[in-house]
Amino acid sequence: MMLAGKHIVVGISGGIAAYKIPELIRLLKKQGAEVRVTTTRHALEFVTELTLQTLSGARVYSDVFAAINEHATEHISLPEWADAMLVAPATANVIGKFAAGIADDALTTTFAAMRKPVVIAPAMNDKMYQNPATQRAMQTLAATDNILLMDAESGFLACGSEGKGRMAEIDKLVEALRYRLTPKTLTGKRILITAGPTQEKIDPVRFISNYSTGKMGFALARACYNRGATVQLIAGPVTQALPEAFPSLTPTATIETIRVTSAMEMARAAEECWPKADAAILCAAVADFMPAQCADEKIKRGKDEMVLHLSPTRDIAAALGTEKRPGQCLVGFALETQNEQTHAQDKLRRKNLDMIVLNSLRDAGAGFGTDTNKVTLLFPDNTAKESPLQTKEAVAETIVSEMTRLMNV
Repeated sequence: MMLAGKHIVVGISGGIAAYKIPELIRLLKKQGAEVRVTTTRHALEFVTELTLQTLSGARVYSDVFAAINEHATEHISLPEWADAMLVAPATANVIGKFAAGIADDALTTTFAAMRKPVVIAPAMNDKMYQNPATQRAMQTLAATDNILLMDAESGFLACGSEGKGRMAEIDKLVEALRYRLTPKTLTGKRILITAGPTQEKIDPVRFISNYSTGKMGFALARACYNRGATVQLIAGPVTQALPEAFPSLTPTATIETIRVTSAMEMARAAEECWPKADAAILCAAVADFMPAQCADEKIKRGKDEMVLHLSPTRDIAAALGTEKRPGQCLVGFALETQNEQTHAQDKLRRKNLDMIVLNSLRDAGAGFGTDTNKVTLLFPDNTAKESPLQTKEAVAETIVSEMTRLMNV
């Protein structure tokens, strides 16, 4: 679920992490969301009302009795307008008020009237975070159906100490909003996803690999998780951060990551997970060949040419397609450079796939290492659906929506 057209109320309380919220508002607006801001009086000690108003494009609701309020009961009209609310940072004071039902300012009165999805991002000193009263208040909020209470992060704090109490980074706040706003159409389903490259060793210091970064596979894992699925993510050697589940959520949706290096390791992991899966998306750029022999010691430079003998790796898609039972959905990927649709359709049939996602290196902005992608979805009945160049997150939404349709859920 993307945020375009969504109405988001951003609530800010008086913590130093409030200085990050203008960037959060900018990101929400960039993704097409409409934003309204409500604050406590102390929040405006850390970020100016003019800044918030300029970035959101709307007046800031900071005073219940201000004459400039658009409505006489702004704390009621904002929840009615909103699709979701995000409170960041949420101080110990505000968390305690939320849990106790205290509504004595613009932020707390708005929260008290909010029955739509709410994401709360705590931020405070580590000792305040560990205070039993604060912990009880957070437990009360976490048990409320419409609230996603995020876990604070550990690190250096504004007071100079180090511990748990930092507000989650703004990209995680955006992901949390997506999670809360996405219909849970895959609840109870187990989805297997492969992502990233594989490395096939030549000797202890060299290997054969490719340019895959895992971005597309990770976006698919997040899209399935946001729909409530249990995701088993088999990831090859990548340098970017792996997608994570939100720690405070109940375990109806999880992301279990299995790290592998070689094509053989990925095949073993996929074949072990497949029997219990409802669907699989094979997005990894698996090496087609591996050295026939791996040298025990580093191969030294010589004057003569070195001949490297290669053997084919195990075909993961074909293996899973052979073992596919009725009701399972198998989605593959094809990266082609010529006769793209012909080769992809052939792969679709030979490997018993239900859908194949075709990439072409001829398309600018698509392929390895980019933040965007352009794909064509091909089906066994020879129909095709083209997707324009867009972010990999948006492409993932398209792919998972089609997979969900094929699963009849």
